[in-house]
This record gives sequence, C-alpha cells and structure tokens, in this order.
Amino acid sequence: MEKANKYLKKSVILRKLRSNQLVNCLKLNVSNQAAFEIAAMSGIDSTWVCREHTASDWELIERQSVVAKLYDCDLIVRIEKGSYSDYIKPLELDATGIMIPHVRSGKEAEEIVRNTRFYPLGQRAWDGGNADGKYCAIDTAAYMSYSNTEKVVIVQIENPEGVEAIEEICAVEGIDIIFFGPADLSQAYGIPGQINHPRIVEARQKVAECAIRNGKFPGTITTPDMIENIIAEGYRFLNIGADVHALRNTYAAAIHNFTVLSGNAATV
Repeated sequence: MEKANKYLKKSVILRKLRSNQLVNCLKLNVSNQAAFEIAAMSGIDSTWVCREHTASDWELIERQSVVAKLYDCDLIVRIEKGSYSDYIKPLELDATGIMIPHVRSGKEAEEIVRNTRFYPLGQRAWDGGNADGKYCAIDTAAYMSYSNTEKVVIVQIENPEGVEAIEEICAVEGIDIIFFGPADLSQAYGIPGQINHPRIVEARQKVAECAIRNGKFPGTITTPDMIENIIAEGYRFLNIGADVHALRNTYAAAIHNFTVLSGNAATV
C-alpha cells in the first residue's frame, strides 16, 4: 500500500502556506493545452483555470491535471456553482483543488465542505475509481485522509453578503483559503473597477484579518503597485497575472516595435 500512496502528490500551495511562505498563481482564460503547459513550465506555483466564465471542458482539465504534475505546479479549477457533482468532478480528475465563486454565508460554506470533504469533515460522494484515487489502487483510509488534507478548497468572497458573513464563513472547518474578489465587490458597491477604493480596501483588510484569526489562508489578486500592501495585510495566496493580459501586452509590444523599426527602416 505504501507503493500505491506514492501516487498521492502533495499540494505545492498547502506545503508553502503551511510553512508561512507566499504562493503565486496565474489565472488562465485561454482553453488550450499548450497555453496551460507554457504557464505550468514557467515556474509558477499554481494555475487557476476557470469554468465559471470560460469554455474549458472536462477532458481538457483532465489533461491539464496530468501536465501540471510534470512541472510540480498545482491546478486549481474555479467551478460552475451548482450541484455537488460540479464540486467533486475536478477533484476526481485529480486537480489540486477547487475555487467556489460568490460564497455568501456560513451555511453555504458548510454545504461546500459537506460536498467536498470526506468523513469526518463532510460526506463527499465517494467513487475512488478515478484519477484522484488512482483507479481504486489507493487504500480507502489513505485516500480519504489525503483528500481531506491535500486537496485545496477555496471560497471566494466577492459580494457584500459574503463580507458581512465573513466571521461565519471563516469559522467553517474544511476550507483552506478565503479568496477576496475585488472586481465583483466593487460593482456591488457601485464603484465598478475601482479595486483600490477605500471601501474595497476596508473590506479586503477585514477579510484577511478574519481569515488569519480563524486559521485560514487569505488570498486575492494583486498587481505590482499593490503587492506590498497586500502582503502587509496578511495575504499569502496571490494571483499575480493572467494569460490574456500577457498575450495582449506581448502582441501589442510586437506591433509597436514593428511599427517603430519598420518606419525607421523605410526612412533610411
């Protein structure tokens, strides 16, 4: 059985967070195997692929899960918020973890844990015959213990209701990361896109303080001009970029360089 357990890869995210280290993450909107592999091989700790807003299909995510392990990179899937099967499918495909958007109450957080954690934390539907259980090759107790301690459950706080209920949400056992989402919150507050507005900063600080006090790891998005403040507030799981920004900026720079250089050449 010890031989079988070698297939149970430990989470980079949790290993670093439990050692009080920062963890970085890239968000990927492009539903493409090569784009994912390029991100994974960059040296990033984790990648966040999205089924809430993009067309990523399950077969692609299954392949991405294998690729991520080749580069010691964790795969997080932001799920479609729905039934219990939406929660567990990425886990059964052996993604490192899931991100649940728009969590608004402690009761909702409890239901998430019930659906995503095995006994004694929850009552997750149990198969074991998929990639995360290495096709029934893993002992039941080892499989359940591994899933409860090495699979990452992230809840997003991105609505006023979630900010108001943050104490209840952070008190729920079985959640690893409380992820503050400023974009949707700014819209709800009537200041769309102003993610550095004092009201957003106040909410962000409240979420981090509550998460840390309750033994959870706070996470959020960041930019070079924000990162010092974000880290000072206690945030440890940091989304530092996205493929769409990188592609757009690279293409724009290439066109700019071409325009300048070709224009200079034409005048010679």
